[in-house]
Amino acid sequence: MKYIHTIVLYTLFLSIGPGCKRYDNDYLKYFDGRESVYPGLVKKLSYRAGDLRTAITWNPSPDPSIIRYVISWNNGQDSVVVPANSHDPGDTVSVTIPDLSEYVYTFVLRSYDDKGNRSIGQELNNVRVYGNAYTSTLVNRNVNTANPYVYADDGTLTLNFAKADTSNVATVISYTNTSNTTEEKILLPGEDQLVISNYKSGTPVTYRSSYKPEGTAIDTFKAAAADDFPAIYRFVICDKSRFSPLSLYGDGRSWDDSYWTSLWQLWDGATAPQGWQDCFHSNDAKTLPYPLSFDMGVTYNSLAYMEMIGRDCCHNPIEYEIWGSATLNVPNVEGNDASWGTQMQASGWTLLKSVNRADNGTAPFKVSLAENPPPVRYIRILIKKVASGDPKFSNITQVTFWNRE
Repeated sequence: MKYIHTIVLYTLFLSIGPGCKRYDNDYLKYFDGRESVYPGLVKKLSYRAGDLRTAITWNPSPDPSIIRYVISWNNGQDSVVVPANSHDPGDTVSVTIPDLSEYVYTFVLRSYDDKGNRSIGQELNNVRVYGNAYTSTLVNRNVNTANPYVYADDGTLTLNFAKADTSNVATVISYTNTSNTTEEKILLPGEDQLVISNYKSGTPVTYRSSYKPEGTAIDTFKAAAADDFPAIYRFVICDKSRFSPLSLYGDGRSWDDSYWTSLWQLWDGATAPQGWQDCFHSNDAKTLPYPLSFDMGVTYNSLAYMEMIGRDCCHNPIEYEIWGSATLNVPNVEGNDASWGTQMQASGWTLLKSVNRADNGTAPFKVSLAENPPPVRYIRILIKKVASGDPKFSNITQVTFWNRE
């Protein structure tokens, strides 16, 4: 549709006489003797942000005489010509303008017909073009620091992330798989967890997030560099089939004094408190504190956790120490001797954990051991106090150790 604007001058002559001159055609000299014709305007003039570029979009004018559009910017110093290939207002024209600076622009669009007439300029203001300055503000998506990952016994690794920023479009996680090749997975902004079933234990994981500065942007922007995911460890239960009892200086004894037929029940696989016949039950030959000692059968370089399960009744340890060593050098000192700890350290033993429970000692109780522990093969558990307050008897159903791999 053409919009034709004609200027018509109406002059009311009250009298006409000699010396009067007609001016009704004088306006034509300002338009080269012709009327001004303005081609039709486009609808929904808009833009989509980009990386040192932008895409200008609009619905074309239905005016069939339009043969081209001209987009100009930088006060008309730069421009681009776009052929009018459609006159259907239901279509969308999109023109990408490259090689721009990171800046806020104003673009002006004009329609031209086949006679060289042009429409009035349609301005598109506040067109922001993004670049390095914007990229420098981007950071990778936050990890759930309270619970960064879960590494299951079957080898399945679950990575946990915090809620994504509203402009985040994806986070790419890179890791080494069990075939020893690099693999990538994508975490979408609506997801907080990523499950990896073929992660190679002990290898690093990195992640890098990408963003769109505006919802309709034609480009995505990545954070400057990938971040390292917190170190991932797998905690594996130490092989109890290798465990064997020890009878060291000062050790406690079982209820029937047959130490060798009772201590092994500490690693028989029980997962719940047992009765006195199915757990370690000391005799009354020694007064607390006294140690119980055993060989794990193999040296572990990163013991991380120990769990103790008490008896279903009484005399369960609630205060105890866990000691470890790679060599079997034992001081000749009783557990209730004030110098016991000092002499143990002098003999090469390390205090892995001092435990104080607030309950009755029955339920499974898991504790973390010393960070960066030395290699450990031999264990001594010094029982200092039981829930019943008895000075001699102690009961334990099960002990379990985990090694970090």
